[in-house]
Amino acid sequence: MTLPDPRDFPRIFATAFGKADAAAIAALCLDDATCLSLSAGWAEGRAAIEALLAAEFAGLMARARLVTGKGTLRRIGPNAALIQQRFVVSGLLDADGQDLARTAALLTALMVRADEGWQAVALQFSPVEG
Repeated sequence: MTLPDPRDFPRIFATAFGKADAAAIAALCLDDATCLSLSAGWAEGRAAIEALLAAEFAGLMARARLVTGKGTLRRIGPNAALIQQRFVVSGLLDADGQDLARTAALLTALMVRADEGWQAVALQFSPVEG
């Protein structure tokens, strides 16, 4: 999936996350994109990103929900942009299925514009303090 505007990325990511739709999140990425997930999992390529996120939605993130915080977009020339979006993640589960504490997280996406629109070349969803 390509986006007409990189500012749409955080909203579409959050909507797909709320539906536990790993395929929709992966579709926001280029075929050769990379992803560092909330659990520190690493994936290279759209198919691997989808598989990583699907596994996390089946476990750690099975009941996870996002609350959107502050976000920024920084243009890096006409064909690249850096998105940073803060979230609070609740409903994460440990290996025994017990709730973990709410976690502040930062979604960072390096977006590039192709002929069809904007897609992520690198995606990182990481816990942060504060």
